[in-house]
Amino acid sequence: MEFTMDHNKEKDKARALVLFAHGARAPGWAAPFQRLRELTAAQRPDCAVALAFLELMTPSLPDAVAQLGAGVREVTIVPVFLGQGGHLLRDLPQLVDELRASYPDIRFATVPAVGEDPSVLAAMAAYCSAAAS
Repeated sequence: MEFTMDHNKEKDKARALVLFAHGARAPGWAAPFQRLRELTAAQRPDCAVALAFLELMTPSLPDAVAQLGAGVREVTIVPVFLGQGGHLLRDLPQLVDELRASYPDIRFATVPAVGEDPSVLAAMAAYCSAAAS
């Protein structure tokens, strides 16, 4: 799995969003996350938007951050997980601590898992409800 970010358009933006997903062995598993990255980038042209994986796929979170560009000063990591399980409670904080040590001039922030947002849950419930029709 290759890093999918248009470097000509994204390079040297001061803010970045990194969508952080688990990863899987099946290459097709990443397709919805790649579409999410594209949709997010279209909605936030002011930010560099990257996709990173915890395991089994590339780029890793450290590799994605390394590829963002020299102008980035703020990185928000968005866990594209349904809930705050062990990976987000243990693995992600350790990765972010390592990033802070490697990039002291960049401010890193994380937000809760996307599946914990009320509007995301409402959209999922609407989808589930519609499936019974």
